[in-house]
Formats: sequence, structure tokens, C-alpha cells
Amino acid sequence: MLVTGKQVLDQANKGNYAVGAFNVNNMEILQAVVAAAEELRAPVMVQTSEGAIKYAGIDYLSAMVRLAANKATVPVVLHLDHGTTYETIIGCIRNGWTSVMFDGSHLPLEENIRQTNEIIKIAHACGVSVEAELGRLGGIEDNISVDEKDARFTSPDEAVQFVKETGVDSLAIAIGTAHGKYKGEPKLDFDRLQTIKGLLPDTPIVLHGASGVPEDSIAKATKMGVNKINIDTDVRVAFTEGVKSVVTTSDEFDPRKICGPARDAMKKVVMSKIQLFGSANKA
Repeated sequence: MLVTGKQVLDQANKGNYAVGAFNVNNMEILQAVVAAAEELRAPVMVQTSEGAIKYAGIDYLSAMVRLAANKATVPVVLHLDHGTTYETIIGCIRNGWTSVMFDGSHLPLEENIRQTNEIIKIAHACGVSVEAELGRLGGIEDNISVDEKDARFTSPDEAVQFVKETGVDSLAIAIGTAHGKYKGEPKLDFDRLQTIKGLLPDTPIVLHGASGVPEDSIAKATKMGVNKINIDTDVRVAFTEGVKSVVTTSDEFDPRKICGPARDAMKKVVMSKIQLFGSANKA
């Protein structure tokens, strides 16, 4: 069933677990994500980046995800990840997305607040949830690239001001994660997370760049109040390894027999994340 981000994240906040948000670019990734959620009876967020929309087309992604969601017996959210332009965000709202992220993290605080409020006014009028970001993650994800020197952690005081002045449905914070593959082991600032969640107990907190973060750190972050966890790189790696397992060991040329094992590999990864996040049997 297709639902909004607010519906699943408010419930996760009350239940003290996190909902997995997985980026999709094609049919096989989508099928793997939804099948994993169905098997574990978990709510799930299907994310599309601006890069995915450019690759697959907004109408194709909308049709695929909405079909999968309407056939599913668990809650499925169609979410825009890192929306940076009004054109993309409005286009997604018009095409059936039930949740959008406006990424104004590169803006000064007051301008981020102003632009976020403009998006919220439009989205909420259409019954669409809004996620925003405060602080900046380093690394690269599709068309989002932030040098390490430009990354900054989220200020607790600014987080309170931001939520108070916008009423945003969920807030992505920067506490030490990064987009893409890590060169070393990330160290999360749990004290900062605890402070922010303590100040904003009713606001679902989002953790971006969670691929490659040690499982114990993810489990701790979830217990401390993170309610949405973004996964992209780990799924991509599973897809690539699944394809390699076929093309490097045989002369197979049937796309179904190449992509099938990749889909199975991705499903296993998604299932492991859902269990780690504590959202299994929460549908």
C-alpha cells in the first residue's frame, strides 16, 4: 500500500525503530526492496534520487513504484532523495511521490528555513510529507558532491530553530556519516545525536550515508532515536557482485539470468538492514 513518509516515520518514532530507505534506479532493485519488506512484514521507503529520475525517467519510476506499492501488503513510501530544485520536487509531487526531501543544507540557515517553508506549503497542500537537512555530509552520491572540508555537523540549537520555524516532518542530521564508500571506519557523534533527539523528541531523525557504517553503530543510533536510515551503496555493491558472479564464470548472455542473481543478492542485503533497523514485523 502506498503511504506517506509521515505515516511510517511518526509510527517509527513512537515505536523506537528505524524504517529503511533504499535508493532504486531500475526494476530489479525495486523488486528486491519490496520483496524483502514483504517477507519481513516491514514498512519501507523507496527512494529516487535526481540521478535516478534522469536515468530512468520520472514517469517510468512513478509507474513502477506505484504499481509495486499498490500490490504490496506492507506500507511503501515513494520518496524523493536530495531534491535540490523546485522543478524536480514539484514534478515528483505531480507524479505521485508521497514524500520529498528538500536539500537546502548548502544554504545559510535562514535561507534554508525560508526555502524549506516554501516546499512544505506546496507539499502539505498535496498531502505529501517533507524531509529537510541541516548540516552537510561529505562524499558523493549521484549529483550531490561535498568535499570533506565543506562537511559540517548539525548544531543542536540550529536544529531546534529549524524545526520550530518550519514544522518539517523529518530532519536529516549530520553526525559523522558520509555518502558513498568509506575510506575508513566512520565514527558517529552519539552525544550530538542524543542532544538533538532530546531537544526534538517528536521529530523523526534521518541518517544519511549509512552504507558501510558498523552494525553496532547503526543499532545504537536507532535506539537513540534515528527513525529513517538511508541505504544506497550497499545495495549497489550487492547488485554488482551478483552480476559478476554470473558474467565472470560463464558465457551467459540472457539479461534475466544475469540480473536475477543480482536481484537475489540485493534482497538479502535489504533484509539484513531491515532486521538491523528493528522494523521487521512493524507493518
